[in-house]
Amino acid sequence: MPLLELKSVSVGYGRNPVLQNVDLTLERGEIVTLLGANGAGKSTLVKSISGLLRPEAGSILLDGESIETLAPAERLRRGIAHVPEGRQIFAGMTVAENLELGAYASSEADHAERLEFVCTLFPILRERMRDIAGNFSGGQQQMLAIARGLMSKPKILLLDEPSLGIAPLLVSEIFRLIVDLRAQGITILLAEQNARQALSIADRGYVFENGKIMLSGASRDLLNSREIAERYLGMGSATEVSGAASAALAGKLRTVLFPASTATDQG
Repeated sequence: MPLLELKSVSVGYGRNPVLQNVDLTLERGEIVTLLGANGAGKSTLVKSISGLLRPEAGSILLDGESIETLAPAERLRRGIAHVPEGRQIFAGMTVAENLELGAYASSEADHAERLEFVCTLFPILRERMRDIAGNFSGGQQQMLAIARGLMSKPKILLLDEPSLGIAPLLVSEIFRLIVDLRAQGITILLAEQNARQALSIADRGYVFENGKIMLSGASRDLLNSREIAERYLGMGSATEVSGAASAALAGKLRTVLFPASTATDQG
């Protein structure tokens, strides 16, 4: 039984179809990559798995159990963590607060163990726990976003364009990290435009065009395809959030999530 299976999944925004009859499997311990240009449907598929979008048709099975009607928080509790495109860290909050958000749906019993795990993977986070996350470089923010996802102790880590907007040297570090995470027993679904590097670390790949899977197979076979190499390389651009908007959101989140400490600060 696959760890994750999508059967005839279709997703749209209003009357606009995006994904059409997608069949996909993810086996335990695999790195599977989703390839395609901007707008091909990769991010929509990832959001459908994490619960941010609900399929109009088809089914999503985790360990053989249907999850397509479950809320995102429940899917997180069952082991699906989503690291979104553009990182989407809470820039006005500290590193520690961002990591706390990643662990909100998991047991507090192993919180210290999870924190130690991510700090071992990313030593810079241990050194900068009290720093404001928005002051980090793009590569450091991506590391924080991945660490936040790992705080829930996931079975499956959904990575949406982790190389987006990051310096080439740091991109190589991110891809090495993904391989290390697989060695730790985490199954990876990687949506990525950087086809060459994605396929170099993945076991299998799916190529999307206009919301449909046009090609799939072993990464070695796809990597040797001239068409894949020529058509599916590229980088996108992350959405920036204003400093004022980020600070306002950070304040609201602190009030909800850390009421005791907020009251102390105001006092």
